[in-house]
Amino acid sequence: MSSQIIPVEPFDYVVFGGNGDLAERKLLPALYHRDHDGQIPGESRIIGASRSDLSDEDYREFAREALTKHVKPEDIHEVSLGRFISRLHYRTIDAQADGGWDELRALLDEADHERIRAFYLAVGPSLFAPIAERISGKGLANEHSRLVVEKPVGRDLDSARALNETIGRHFREDQIFRIDHYLGKETVQNLMALRFANALYEPVWNSTHVDHVQITVAEEVGLEGRAGYYDKAGALRDMVQNHIVQLMCLVALEPPSALDADALRDEKLKVLRALKKIDDTNVESRTVRGQYKAGASGGAAVKSYLDDLGSGDSDTETFVAIKAEIGNWRWAGVPFYLRTGKRLSQRMSEIVVTFRPIPHNIFENAAGNIAQNQLVMRLQPDEGVKQWLMIKDPGPGGMRLRHVPLDMTFAQSFRTRNPDAYERLLMDVIRGNQTLFMRRDEVEAAWEWIDPILKAWDAKSVKPQGYTAGTWGPSASVALIERDGRTWHEPD
Repeated sequence: MSSQIIPVEPFDYVVFGGNGDLAERKLLPALYHRDHDGQIPGESRIIGASRSDLSDEDYREFAREALTKHVKPEDIHEVSLGRFISRLHYRTIDAQADGGWDELRALLDEADHERIRAFYLAVGPSLFAPIAERISGKGLANEHSRLVVEKPVGRDLDSARALNETIGRHFREDQIFRIDHYLGKETVQNLMALRFANALYEPVWNSTHVDHVQITVAEEVGLEGRAGYYDKAGALRDMVQNHIVQLMCLVALEPPSALDADALRDEKLKVLRALKKIDDTNVESRTVRGQYKAGASGGAAVKSYLDDLGSGDSDTETFVAIKAEIGNWRWAGVPFYLRTGKRLSQRMSEIVVTFRPIPHNIFENAAGNIAQNQLVMRLQPDEGVKQWLMIKDPGPGGMRLRHVPLDMTFAQSFRTRNPDAYERLLMDVIRGNQTLFMRRDEVEAAWEWIDPILKAWDAKSVKPQGYTAGTWGPSASVALIERDGRTWHEPD
């Protein structure tokens, strides 16, 4: 995770779903920024591929409009923009048939056959296996190819294993990059720096000193055109199985022997395998399902989930809260409270580590209550880290205590543009660095923990509880943590 920029050789990046939402909002802007910063060699090409019938010029115009819309005006530089646009090519491809594949291969073969070829599958999960098979069968892959797979990898353990088997027949494990953009965020990487580069934290990063951990990934938005996918997935599959479980692993892992891909992922795997099972014996006391009702969000009235869906009947959860526990020596007895949802009070993702109370209070009651120390890592928006401490309130009025943060907001501390997570991850693919990507056994171990929850919900007929859009979810999620004498961290 070094900040040193490692130069790369020329490459071809083929983006399947090249004119889709992910490419428009994230991939093309990320590649533009990396090009502007001099990380993309001159001969490299970016090739969009999808079923849409577009020419190279049509695609370049699409990209120009995407960059104008999704890159800040002050970051648009005409020389860089012109250079980036000139890299773009497009081929019409039918992912499930033979149309267009020969044309794509001919374009790739115009360059050195030993050039790195990265294939990014920014498409629906049902197309992952067919595209991987055709990349291999049509002769597009070479020894230096990489395959990038977006989440979700499967919808349960069996389908994840089947997909991994199919992809694994055509690409080696070291060529497969299962991407979770949360792992590319600066604050997530800073979690590693905080723990392992500071003597202050690692000695107290255990059950002796940590009271509990909270991980929240909250969204203000609703379905945003994803109704077809989301209603089949729900919040547990869409957010918990990948994003939140990965964050929990990074908080809880043992110190790896080195900061390389396999050492780090070996330790994450140990956390996944130590998670205590949630099944039909405890699912009702350990989990909460919710579904948003009509309310207000972003200062405007918003519809219910069922109205957004256009259906009067759906048991899909848009909110999940879980009390998880890790059965090992470091974390025995320390609950990890996880929550995520749509149409919540605000857009916010954070990790909160709350330390145990002081063992003895020497101050008089007039000094005020002593709050527990907390380390708050904000992933979005306004990435940064706060350490909450107790200090004396300045002034001559005697000893009065205040709870205040030592604040390091990245934008204020470094005065530089904070790169998007995709910028790092896209270039790590080219460098062959898998540290921030999920290994096959990780994905399957996560499903081994999630599957019993899904089955228990079904077996126990656990229905989603309604919550008003613009709030923090069902009242049962408050009860989940408050019955333990704790409360959810309130964002600033």
